Amino acid sequence: MVETAGQRRGAGRAAAPVALGAVLLVAASFAIGTRLPSDLRTVWWHPEILVAIAWTPVAAVLLRHRPGLKVGWLMLGAGFSAAVYVLSLNTAPWFDRHDWPGTGFLTWLSTWLWAVDTYALTLVLPLIFPDGRLVSRWFRPALVLACLVPVIVCVHLTIDPDVREWHNGVSVYPFGGIPVPITVIILGTLAAALFSIAVRFVRSPPDVRRQIAWVVYPGLVAEAVIYTGENTMIGDPLRNVMIVAVPVCVAIAITRYRLYDIDLVVSRTLVYAGLAAVITGVYFALVGTASLLAHDEGTLAGLGAAIVAGAVFEPVRRRLQRTVDGFIHGERDPYRIADRLNRRLQTAADPAAALAVAAEVARSALHASGVAIEVLDRDRRTIAAEDGVLGDRPQLIPLVWHGEPVGRLLFGVVRSPDARLSGILARNLAELANAVRLAADVQRSREHILRTREEERRRLRRDLHDGLGPTLASLAMTVDAARITLKTDPEAVDTLLEELRATMGSTIGDIRELVYGLRPPALDDLGLEGAIQALGGVVATGDGPEVDVQVEGDLKGLPAAAEVAAYRIVQEALTNVHRHAKAGSAVVRLHLNGDLHVSVDDDGVGLPAQVRSGIGMSSMRERAAELGGSCTVGPGPKGGTLVRAKLPVNGVHP
Repeated sequence: MVETAGQRRGAGRAAAPVALGAVLLVAASFAIGTRLPSDLRTVWWHPEILVAIAWTPVAAVLLRHRPGLKVGWLMLGAGFSAAVYVLSLNTAPWFDRHDWPGTGFLTWLSTWLWAVDTYALTLVLPLIFPDGRLVSRWFRPALVLACLVPVIVCVHLTIDPDVREWHNGVSVYPFGGIPVPITVIILGTLAAALFSIAVRFVRSPPDVRRQIAWVVYPGLVAEAVIYTGENTMIGDPLRNVMIVAVPVCVAIAITRYRLYDIDLVVSRTLVYAGLAAVITGVYFALVGTASLLAHDEGTLAGLGAAIVAGAVFEPVRRRLQRTVDGFIHGERDPYRIADRLNRRLQTAADPAAALAVAAEVARSALHASGVAIEVLDRDRRTIAAEDGVLGDRPQLIPLVWHGEPVGRLLFGVVRSPDARLSGILARNLAELANAVRLAADVQRSREHILRTREEERRRLRRDLHDGLGPTLASLAMTVDAARITLKTDPEAVDTLLEELRATMGSTIGDIRELVYGLRPPALDDLGLEGAIQALGGVVATGDGPEVDVQVEGDLKGLPAAAEVAAYRIVQEALTNVHRHAKAGSAVVRLHLNGDLHVSVDDDGVGLPAQVRSGIGMSSMRERAAELGGSCTVGPGPKGGTLVRAKLPVNGVHP
């Protein structure tokens, strides 16, 4: 049967009475202990007392908010078991002093019940923390053994209760006095549990790693204290502090692990532990070597070893820090990440592949659950690449190239990344985004050129096939008719020849129109400057605006493609001035300075509030883009409209 949410909440609320019951059992044990002689009652600092009054309330709080938390139920059960054990330690001698029935049962409970909480918390908990599941099915035998250990200990102590020893009033289960197979099972299960933690830490995402890190420190110390205490005297304050610290850290790990930077603590611990090992090894190796070579120079050998160890301290520390940071966080050096990004981009086959590679590198660098890079092309269309899952509330960094927004970086993380890292990464991605935009522009320009060329060819074919072809066929038929008529009726030939002459004149006009569409004849007759002067004169006729043409630089020898593009852009701009601007004057400027700069400025009414790019504006932009240039249309400095075009001429063949 499936457990409902209401049932889970009810079970979570039941945890509080259980925790309260554990505390009351301890209080009852204290009350009974005050009536017993000091040699019969349990010590007040007994570790199970702290397990009962520290672990059960923490477990109740966790289960109140997360009723299905298996770790919480394990903590609650172990703490309640410890409370029953503490009560049995005092009630057994109390019953015995009063000759009450049940003394044997209570004595039996006080002999072994500690094994339930001890081995549940030291063997089972590490295997299932923090999500209640094993990290791998290969650890199932270890979990079975961890659950069997309390039963094995119970059976053994039932058979041989005298095997227990006492350290400061605390009973222990000494490995030296119990059968070797039991020792092997306990220590082998403990080793498997600790190995399970290491495997989980390596395999887990950053969130789970931080949860594990919160418990590792007090947990490992507590494990060491507890199992060392089975054979050696352990100071009670150290053991008791560790017993209380573990549940507190478990609670933080499960509920508030994001608020505190445990990663820094782990990083520094690993670095300085490794550093101490390396420096100590270097020191003793040098001292030993020097002692073998010079028996009488022990002091100098120690001094020399100390100097060498000090010299290698900082380089080793930096290398260890980089290694540990890479293990915990991944690469954190922004310049190394930028270098890795550039190296990976060099292997990309095309801009789309480069964008996918960049998303992958950015996700790894930011430790994000997912990354999306969105590039806005000049037509405001989006080119995107994603890696991973962004989540519900992704963070955003705008990608800006030379002050112009070119896209944005979206990523989902559990905490904000390093500002320097994300800033340098964003600058590199902005360069890539701009390259992707340019590649998209080039691709669209190529596609437009191909479409335009094919449309032009189709138009020429249609004009030649449907217009010039039939006309020439008609001329040939007229010539044949004239030849035949010349033999029979010479006077009628004159009429046929007149028709032939009129048709030829019309055909010549069609051919001129066809040629003019390919390249304006005025460019060959007058040059670019003269052709534009002529355009200005045509526009100024009648009620048209006055046109002033200003030229800077020698326009002779310009490539043919640049001449045609400049002429057509000026022609379209002046046409718009005449038709729509209601202008009194217009100024056309041609400036050759490396590139050909063309501008048409009028004093008319200007652009409307909502500008719709028509065929004329698109044509001007496309002609400039075909040469690798640009064309913009906007408001003029003194009102009106300003058309500005930059046409590269150095790379354009004449």
